[in-house]
Amino acid sequence: MPPKFGTSGLRGLVTELTAGLVGDYTAAFLGACDTGGAICLGRDLRPSSPQIAQDVARAAVACGFTVIDCGAVPTPALALAAQSRGAGAVMITGSHIPADRNGIKFYSRAGEISKSDETAINAHPGAVQGAAAPGSVETDDGAGARFAERYLSACGQDALAGMKIGHYTHSSVGRDLITRVLSGLGAEVVELGRSENFIPVDTEAVAPDVRDMIRSWSSEHALDALVSSDGDADRPLLADETGAIVPGDILGQIVAEALGAETVVTPVSSNSGVSRKGFGTVIRTRIGSPYVIAAMQEATGKVAGYEANGGFLLGYTAEGRTGPLAPLMTRDCVLPLVIGLIAARGGTLSQRVGQEPPVVAMADRLQNVPQAFSTWFVDALAGQEAVRAEFLRTLGAREAALDLTDGVRMTLTDGSVLHVRPSGNAPELRLYTEAENSTAAQKLLAGGLAEISRRHSEWAESAG
Repeated sequence: MPPKFGTSGLRGLVTELTAGLVGDYTAAFLGACDTGGAICLGRDLRPSSPQIAQDVARAAVACGFTVIDCGAVPTPALALAAQSRGAGAVMITGSHIPADRNGIKFYSRAGEISKSDETAINAHPGAVQGAAAPGSVETDDGAGARFAERYLSACGQDALAGMKIGHYTHSSVGRDLITRVLSGLGAEVVELGRSENFIPVDTEAVAPDVRDMIRSWSSEHALDALVSSDGDADRPLLADETGAIVPGDILGQIVAEALGAETVVTPVSSNSGVSRKGFGTVIRTRIGSPYVIAAMQEATGKVAGYEANGGFLLGYTAEGRTGPLAPLMTRDCVLPLVIGLIAARGGTLSQRVGQEPPVVAMADRLQNVPQAFSTWFVDALAGQEAVRAEFLRTLGAREAALDLTDGVRMTLTDGSVLHVRPSGNAPELRLYTEAENSTAAQKLLAGGLAEISRRHSEWAESAG
């Protein structure tokens, strides 16, 4: 499958992200979007990212644009640097997908590009070439430090005093910055699991071995909490004092409340308990930050957004403990980690999570699934009630309501939810469940994945 735009940026196999293709997409982006004649350029720690960044810089200079090289830096830090300069941005990252893949995220001066921008870029690859005069390359080594200061100044040096926080650093580009922020806010930080080899960490579908490792660390080091992030540090991972993962959407609704948000925007895959929180307005969108951002831009007042992966978007100037937090309309992992930990002060993190509405949501994925199967299966579910009924019958369930906003989201007669959706940028099929307790949600998730796996095997045999 050639590189294409998914839920967040252009992604594909490293072998297919050639210098020519990267150059063409860069030129098309510069021709289609307003960058003010300059782009901030950043990258994650994947082995392939430095070369792709060089290819982007070369193409941009050839088009007559100024490139501000920010180096290896978290995506939200790059977005903040571009916002401060009134420039565009290009981030080289594949986020949580395997190291044999990578991606490119584009930002105009208005922020993360929209779906209409993606359409314009796809329509005119290589549209700008051969400028009358070449551009130039500058270096900005301070983007990460300025991003860290955003939270240090807003929250204060004693915000996390007395807390012992583990930090699973792995190969995230934000590992040193996150440690710096937590330490600067007064926490005792225990760094764990640092790796010089790239490790794809999915903060939404956390692997069982990673969960076991986190529980072990939490016990061994007597932690109050443990934090981590994905490869480009725009999606958080937070575990409580027992090592239990705090779901990203639960963290999002806690943080939105702590910051005083009045309108909350979140994808349809997020925990539906947010509707019971008392926010003025809750807007549900398709999955992907461009859809969340578009809905936030249409809203007014104190609007915040978050995704089921925990990435948080701030649409207004919020008040921290010691200063303001300016808007940043891109996924950020540091804001929800910091504000979520502060919100738990006075008790334990598990106690704070326990105050949320009693809706348990879970998610997992069936990997190495061809796009052809995902399309066939989801289209069949969406278009045929009989197919849905047969699928649910194998799980001992029946449909009460259907939502086709993004994928196939089935509300069952007992109030549980089963949501099937193909990934927009990887060969996998995602499954989301909701139930009144974790046992029921896990049973529905395991049963659904098993049935989808069985149908995939049958499909593969018939196709072969």
